[in-house]
Amino acid sequence: METWDQAGEGGFEADFPPDECRVGQMRRITRAQLRHWDLAMLTDAATLVVSELVTNAIKHGKGQPVQLRVRHSAYELRIEVTDGTPTPARLRSASVADENGRGLLLVAALAKEWGVSRDGKTTWCSLAIPDGRS
Repeated sequence: METWDQAGEGGFEADFPPDECRVGQMRRITRAQLRHWDLAMLTDAATLVVSELVTNAIKHGKGQPVQLRVRHSAYELRIEVTDGTPTPARLRSASVADENGRGLLLVAALAKEWGVSRDGKTTWCSLAIPDGRS
């Protein structure tokens, strides 16, 4: 079952099956929501983060449904992706020849902070909103 809930002006959630076609769809939804919130300056960073975290959830979530949650305050945009499995996401050392393994490095480079929930099921990050704009 797929749902999309616009949780007031401060955020939205999307629940969806773990299908690779959802990565682009979640980027488009995030991009549209950022325009609506007048946060277009975060579009590139936020859509890259959404791509990486949703892709990881689909690849490593063992077929569990995925949830994307995006919320904002006056000072930050928070992106959370839940895949329902207790194995936490972790940074990896990818060699030059590796085709994968750099997603969380990109997230860490773009984010003000990032982490994994205590139960390992949710990976999140925060992006700073320039000048505290909301």
